[in-house]
Amino acid sequence: MKKNILLIALLLIVTVVSAQKNQKIAYIDLEYILKNVPEYLETEKSLDEKVIKWKNILDKKAREIEILKTDLANEKAILTDDLVKQLEEDITVKQKEFRELESSYFGANGRLYSTRKQLIQPIQDKVYNAVQDIAKHKKYDFIFDKSSDLIMLYSNKKYDISNLVIKLIKIGYKRDEKANIVAERKKLLGEKELSDKQKKIISEKEERKQKLIEERKKRLKKIEEKRKAKLKERREKRELLKQQREKSKK
Repeated sequence: MKKNILLIALLLIVTVVSAQKNQKIAYIDLEYILKNVPEYLETEKSLDEKVIKWKNILDKKAREIEILKTDLANEKAILTDDLVKQLEEDITVKQKEFRELESSYFGANGRLYSTRKQLIQPIQDKVYNAVQDIAKHKKYDFIFDKSSDLIMLYSNKKYDISNLVIKLIKIGYKRDEKANIVAERKKLLGEKELSDKQKKIISEKEERKQKLIEERKKRLKKIEEKRKAKLKERREKRELLKQQREKSKK
């Protein structure tokens, strides 16, 4: 039902956009973006390690319960009724504790959910901020998420801005890294005079960062020049077609 409503909403939006040719639409694939963000991959690895740890704890407790059950079944014939009842109650208590522990790890509001939210939220915020920057800079009216519940029956690759989002996020990481280097340098200068070796290391790092920035600027400039060239070519083709139509009418 939810997907049907979303599909209807999308169709209505597309209908409106079709009627207004000046509207701009793009989309992203959030799953693809996250898989190409190093911080997300590190987070997933950290979560996987926690999941393995929790599952090992649960497996150990499950085996303990199975051993108690087996022992009770084997010795039940020689035990008194009161002792059998007591052992069965102990097993019931341990089973309840197991279910509660399992829920605390993997339940709807368990540690996996809260840990994932805590670790993933900052990354999702970076994606959101990058999308907002792109939308504002390129004047998009709508940007959809291909990996969400919103059904996209067809999507033209030229409207996919996922790689652009990834680039902006990585640029942000590099900018933060440079800021950290500068902050570390200030800290060192505040504490003591830098040694020649420390000065050289900091200088080399800053040179590499500056070189990367210059190279990125050049790449972006080339991309922009190509884009403008294509736009110019399209305008010229449209103008030529217009002139040909006018001549044919005469």
